[in-house]
Amino acid sequence: MKAAVLFSGGKDSVFAAFVCQSMGWEVELLTIQPAKYSTMFHHPNVKWCRRQAREMDLKILMVKAKGKTEEDELAAMKDALKRMKVGAVASGAIESEYQKERVDRVAHELGIRSFSPIWRTGARLLEEQCRYFDTYVVAVAAEGLSEGMLGRKFDSAFVEYLGKLNPAVNPHLEGGEGETFVANAPFFKKRLDIKKWKKSFCGSSGEAEISSLG
Repeated sequence: MKAAVLFSGGKDSVFAAFVCQSMGWEVELLTIQPAKYSTMFHHPNVKWCRRQAREMDLKILMVKAKGKTEEDELAAMKDALKRMKVGAVASGAIESEYQKERVDRVAHELGIRSFSPIWRTGARLLEEQCRYFDTYVVAVAAEGLSEGMLGRKFDSAFVEYLGKLNPAVNPHLEGGEGETFVANAPFFKKRLDIKKWKKSFCGSSGEAEISSLG
């Protein structure tokens, strides 16, 4: 089956693409470039998704949403899926009914399958992501996550730190508490070397934009 994986370059969409490939599917990546404060799609560093796709040896389609609303973003996704002529769309949703329901709806409208390969995989998923991925925190937006967290490794020590916060922060960072960028994985042809960061922080949130990749 040919499947489009909604791809942001973060740990969950990278893992979802890996699972789909492991199932023997023909995988292509679809990156929606949303408005900055999208609640549906990942924003930070999506400009580097093409580089990640190259290291994963996968085709990628990058589409910019024409407007700022959720419906604009979903319309862009729906149009792109039509162009890709796929039989399924997969996402990196883990616990977010909000995201899963919207992807399911678009898939239903197109008459294709909606697949969530890492849905409710919990602690086991985190363990594998920390062990096998070289991942960095590129955005934070939760109490207890300071500017110093930007650009740090997403690893078991970071997951443990999130659990000790009061209130604790969901370690998947799926509710907008943070975003990630995968620089290497066992199925990358070579590691992406982050040469330079451009960090910004205001109030209780911030981003680490990757300025240069080697």
